[in-house]
Amino acid sequence: MNENMLISLIFSPFVMGIVAFAVGKKHHTVRDYLTIGYMLCMLTGMLYLAYNIVSSGETLYVEIPEICGFGLFFEMDGFRAIYASVAVLMWTMTALFCKEYFCHHKHTSRFYLFYLFTLGATLGVFLSGDLMTTFVFFEIMSFTSYVWVAQEENRASLRAAETYLAVAVIGGLVMLMGIFMLYARIGSLRIDDLILVGMSDRYTMIAGGCMLFGFCAKAGAFPLHIWLPKAHPVAPAPASALLSGILTKTGIYGTLILSCRLFHNNAQWGMLILCLGVITMFGGALLAVFSIDVKRILACSSMSQIGFILIGIGMQDLLQEENQLALHGTMLHMMNHSLIKLVLFMVAGVIYMNLHALDLNVVRGYGCKKKVLMVSFLIGALAIMGIPMFGGYISKTLLHESIVEYGGGMLFHVIEWVFLVSGGMTIAYMTKLFVAIFIEKNNDRELQHNYDLKSKYMSKGSMTAICASSLILFVIGLFPNRIMEKLAISGEFFLGAEYEQHRVVDFFSLENLKGAAISITIGAILYLFVVRKLLIKDGEYVNRWPKRLDLEDLLYRPILLRFLPFVFGVICRCIDCLLDTIVVAFRKTLFKDSPLPYERTEGTAFTELLGHICNGWQIIMNKTFHKKSPQKKDYVHLMAMKHFAAKENHSIIQRSLSFGLLLFCVGITITLIYIVLM
Repeated sequence: MNENMLISLIFSPFVMGIVAFAVGKKHHTVRDYLTIGYMLCMLTGMLYLAYNIVSSGETLYVEIPEICGFGLFFEMDGFRAIYASVAVLMWTMTALFCKEYFCHHKHTSRFYLFYLFTLGATLGVFLSGDLMTTFVFFEIMSFTSYVWVAQEENRASLRAAETYLAVAVIGGLVMLMGIFMLYARIGSLRIDDLILVGMSDRYTMIAGGCMLFGFCAKAGAFPLHIWLPKAHPVAPAPASALLSGILTKTGIYGTLILSCRLFHNNAQWGMLILCLGVITMFGGALLAVFSIDVKRILACSSMSQIGFILIGIGMQDLLQEENQLALHGTMLHMMNHSLIKLVLFMVAGVIYMNLHALDLNVVRGYGCKKKVLMVSFLIGALAIMGIPMFGGYISKTLLHESIVEYGGGMLFHVIEWVFLVSGGMTIAYMTKLFVAIFIEKNNDRELQHNYDLKSKYMSKGSMTAICASSLILFVIGLFPNRIMEKLAISGEFFLGAEYEQHRVVDFFSLENLKGAAISITIGAILYLFVVRKLLIKDGEYVNRWPKRLDLEDLLYRPILLRFLPFVFGVICRCIDCLLDTIVVAFRKTLFKDSPLPYERTEGTAFTELLGHICNGWQIIMNKTFHKKSPQKKDYVHLMAMKHFAAKENHSIIQRSLSFGLLLFCVGITITLIYIVLM
């Protein structure tokens, strides 16, 4: 029974997506309520199954053979059950929010189709039991979520969607190459088998590096983060909440597979993940401090929080058998960040629904008299800041203490301070958001007056989604030992825990409160002397981040769209000319067999043959009926011109597909080279 329920939970969203799309073509309201009802049933079923798995401590296995050669293999243990439940919870809350958010939008049925498709793909990733199943659903998820980014179909959204798709395609192909290499090395792709291998030779490290590239692309880790600050601001708010809260965690899930299974307790691998985490954490926080768009700030914040999680993953491998703090901190910060961004992006969605703007100077003062919105946002903000009594404080304390516990000399002392400073920057940019939206008054008094008069700013469904999400976030932070620690313990099997007994952590001891106090102090200083003094000019928030430092425009687009096509074009032209030169040289020297073969000035052999047939038929008809045509048609030339026109008509299709085919061919060529040589 549980096996059938698991399969239904994974594949029913694909069926429901088609149903919602068909119904939505004629009845938008019916589609909305149908989707909400379906998501409530999904949530009930997932919580029931997750409770059975967590309480029993067992693992559920389901296999569907002969699909994609390897078959599909699913597995549900404590960690997977908890995170699948978090995913379905977030989809349920955003379904409640979507009803109002999309009431005046176009192409909403299309959004619901890919909204539910992405749910099925995401569950397929989190519940996958082997790497091929992970890859299949990972790629489905990338293509279905692409439509979210392009939903508005304006210039900014299409450009961001192009970037998102390019990163996803390149990352997926490199990941596939790593999967092939790993399979050739160990003969299995089952995730449970990887922990038995524990190989760290050069070949396996290269395979792991390829897979890490693909997973980091989805997670938004540096230097593959370029899609994240671009996609979130242009995507609809419900999609942004899911992109930030859940889809980035699929990349983290893959990184956990590599770090906790294949490279379990490998110090070199742990140091690599730790360095990526430190750069991502600090870079995302820095970008968020300088940004003045509400959703861009939250997007850069997501990048930074992914860095915090990567630090926890790296510390797990460095601490080895003593990694309880890092292990619990990693899982809890993943869960906290998902729920936090669910609340914050839905609040941002309410603001956008009413103002159709997200610039801080425009939305300034909007929430001054909107208590429900203010309290909900404040809960999310305090949680992500790491303020005591909120969930983010618990997970950040565990991550910080894992760094302190490792020691490691001067390098780790520097990493600890980067950690604390990044936490301070989190406080600074979240304070900037809260003060601008809910405390300060807008410079335009008439606009502020209109904001204050607007009492009905969201529907009961949207309010239910936001309040329920913020209440869940608030409650889990109040009971760290009763709720959060038990959830972390349930995920220990997947994360490869080896310690013999659990350590009881006093989260509110002076030593643990000291780290939070340092970050709060740094955040206050940054807000008062950087945000208020440097980033506000003449009473307006300004973005002082240099545009020329945009990594996408500075590096990626010039290389992928200009340099590489030029280089490969020159190489292909040289090879083509070289072959022609060799043929001509042989015919003139060695063979001496006459001039070059007949070359047509226009058309092809087929058009020439068809033209000659038509010319002959024209002569026969004229002689038969004794007609004297004033001007005989040259059908050879006419057919050649028709052929040329047909080629021109199809060339636009070829050009539109060239970029995607270029990326695909480069990736598949490299993959085949590795398969042949390795």
